[in-house]
Amino acid sequence: MEFFSDVGGDPLKPSLFELVAQEQLRDLLQPAVKYVLSVFAQRYPRYLLRIVNRHEEFYAVLMLFVERHYLRKHGAAFAENFYGLKRRRRPLFEMEKARAAVDGLLAEEKLRDKEIWRSMLFLVGLPYLRAKAADYFEALGGGVDTELFDEGASSRQNRLLTEETFAAKLRRLFLKVYPWANTTFEIWLLVCNVAYLFDKTPYYRPWLRWIGADVRRLGADDMLAARQASQGRIPATKLSQGLLAKMRRFLLSSPRLLLDSLKVLLPTAIFFIRFLEWWYSPSSPARSLAVSPLGPAVPPPRLLPPHPRGLRLDGTKYGECGLCHGAIANATAFPSGYVFCYKCAYEYVHEHGRCPVTLVPARVWQLRKILV
Repeated sequence: MEFFSDVGGDPLKPSLFELVAQEQLRDLLQPAVKYVLSVFAQRYPRYLLRIVNRHEEFYAVLMLFVERHYLRKHGAAFAENFYGLKRRRRPLFEMEKARAAVDGLLAEEKLRDKEIWRSMLFLVGLPYLRAKAADYFEALGGGVDTELFDEGASSRQNRLLTEETFAAKLRRLFLKVYPWANTTFEIWLLVCNVAYLFDKTPYYRPWLRWIGADVRRLGADDMLAARQASQGRIPATKLSQGLLAKMRRFLLSSPRLLLDSLKVLLPTAIFFIRFLEWWYSPSSPARSLAVSPLGPAVPPPRLLPPHPRGLRLDGTKYGECGLCHGAIANATAFPSGYVFCYKCAYEYVHEHGRCPVTLVPARVWQLRKILV
């Protein structure tokens, strides 16, 4: 990894591993925010349920303010600033590293409004469009097993795709084009990453050339400029010591303080969520070694009693399907708790719409495959 850190002899050029790491952090932010909102929505559904249902729009608006703040103040996206990176307005001609005027160098590299808005277009707009396209593709049944849906949802999808209208033709065209377009886009990004890794291009993302900026590491000049800027704002905060003046300064500075604190709060929330996923996962070592202080494990629920006219399982051996009388393949449980082969269970429910043993009504989407 260290070998690729200084490709081309430029110490301020970030390695591909740093850029990939900040991309992964950015991809983890949306699931973390959605998880937190879902937890609070269970307690306050009246206020937060609509936000959870429109999570993509809420997250896009949230990141619009966050990215704008970090691009204006730090000259970098949120994830880039977390990893000590910045966006530099790329000059037409690369000059020598040694510059006499440090302030002139930083002023030349500072992002203008044009570069900031172009950056937000790809930091916020492009991920939002890709997320909505993926959701629409799944809503049309692309890449999803239709057996997981109930009959109403399946019939609705078939109606939307089989109609001879212009909108239905566009939906069918989208189902065919989207997987190829998404794969082509991912291959395009991979090719750009490889070209950046071997110093064939200064941009690890193709749209950075159109934006007019590249990604760099923070140097000593950036640290010095940030320190001077913070020191220059100190006298302005001591102009008045009145109570109203202090409250006014607090209200004006609180949004900036909140946005700056996200640099610590959001990664901490991501770590906490990942820890909970590991802790409660079935393969967690902590769960396998833990001993419950409440006593023995809770026994499984009882099976529903069989109906007198239902299928009798008295002579069925352990591991044998009561419908085909063979070894259970791809074990699937009914809502009543009885287990059969998936093929047998699916065909029986599709034909009779009930459990063969208890005669309790059942549907295909209520069948649960058992993972052993």
